Amino acid sequence: MSDILNTAERRELPSDMYGLPERREYPMPDAAHVRAAESYFRYCPEDLKPKLARAILRFAKEYGVDVESPTILSYASE
Repeated sequence: MSDILNTAERRELPSDMYGLPERREYPMPDAAHVRAAESYFRYCPEDLKPKLARAILRFAKEYGVDVESPTILSYASE
């Protein structure tokens, strides 16, 4: 899978592969997309940041990605 998902690839992903499954936003099918979700975290609506932060950490653990962002770690503990 490439670093960029096209529309068809995004459509094929199950909802549980997204950081915000109900909105189908922040897909994380691999380590590269976990890092992308980290970098786009600041654009997430404030009320959804804790949920996204926990999803990023869950996927990061699954793919062996180290998340060191104090912002994400802080929101994940809320």
